[in-house]
Amino acid sequence: MSRVKGGKMGQKRRRNILDEVKGYRFARSKKVGAAREAIYHAQLYAFDHRKDKKGDFRRLWTVRINAALMQHGVKYSRFIDMLNKADIKLDRKILATLALENPEAFNRVVAEVKK
Repeated sequence: MSRVKGGKMGQKRRRNILDEVKGYRFARSKKVGAAREAIYHAQLYAFDHRKDKKGDFRRLWTVRINAALMQHGVKYSRFIDMLNKADIKLDRKILATLALENPEAFNRVVAEVKK
């Protein structure tokens, strides 16, 4: 049986793998086997953490809204309930942005909801 060598395409494949792991530490940036494993895990974690990021931001917005509401003596859960009853359609991202960057507008929203 004749032997098949890697040749140009093998070199190219290995170079592409090692190019992708530039900046990784230790064997992961030098050895193709370890590099391939590192790429696999990096892609897996990137997918998972894209999903996690959505929940992380929602928690951040909740904390920011709650902190802004403390000045008004209203708790977060009561505020969200009052928003729904007042039929005001503002999502948490918008409310958190208002609370952080435009407090007077946020104060008007809270005043409207408290009526």
